Amino acid sequence: MPPTPRKLTTHQKAVLIQVLLAFPDQHVSVCYDPSVGDALGYAEDFLTLFKVLGWRVEAGAPSNFSNALNVQPSGLAFLVSATSSLPPSAEALRDALRIYGVEIATLLDPARNVASGGFVLAIGPAAEESASLD
Repeated sequence: MPPTPRKLTTHQKAVLIQVLLAFPDQHVSVCYDPSVGDALGYAEDFLTLFKVLGWRVEAGAPSNFSNALNVQPSGLAFLVSATSSLPPSAEALRDALRIYGVEIATLLDPARNVASGGFVLAIGPAAEESASLD
């Protein structure tokens, strides 16, 4: 039986909007692994959420980083360059998703050019999906 596709529920979106409204004018990029069945849809959930907030969004670009994300139970990570740290908006997103048992790892990716104060949300396979990809 295939796993249930990941998505943000209406309730989760409402809570995330309330939490993230405190951080106007953010810059965010979302990338996803095109080999993961539900990654594009999940990326679109986050893109829609960020656009509703009025954030500057770089739309879901395909990216192959599954090996780095295979160890992450949720398949979600913030990608930061060596000189970047998570901005408060990303920390708030991470903390709000923890309420729902969704963890987001922070991974070092020196090849990423992240705008100052911005972040990249990467979507790869969830733990149960990555196990079936091996």
